[in-house]
Amino acid sequence: MKNARQDKIVELISENVVETQEELSELLKKSGFRVTQATVSRDIRELKLVKTPTHGSKSRYSIGREKSDANAHIQRNLLVTTVTKVDFASNITVVKTIPGMAQGAAAAIDAMHFDGIVGCVAGDDTIIIVMRSEQSAESLKEDIENLK
Repeated sequence: MKNARQDKIVELISENVVETQEELSELLKKSGFRVTQATVSRDIRELKLVKTPTHGSKSRYSIGREKSDANAHIQRNLLVTTVTKVDFASNITVVKTIPGMAQGAAAAIDAMHFDGIVGCVAGDDTIIIVMRSEQSAESLKEDIENLK
């Protein structure tokens, strides 16, 4: 529930000018989430949202410039929703995705900085990941499977 709510917050602030926690709470409620002011405040802090100026003297919530937890949620969710199978052979991990999503999933894997990755190549629905050892290939397989 928390991940879904925080993903929705990122979506809402990217699609709307949200100036206050109250506005964000109302948008979340309209989207079907039951939230309190304390929950919204905690989510803002965890997502590292910042107020940025808009036209005139107004400001809006946005994702901070540095890599934030919001990006980690997006990357994790991309893998959860697109990966269909993970396997390994020797020091190579193979990730199967729904068609057309391998490159996005590979970018998410790269951005998540898993240990032991030497390099990653993506096609349409398959990612080949060269690992430093067979043990690290098996560990990556388990890490990706455990995201679900």
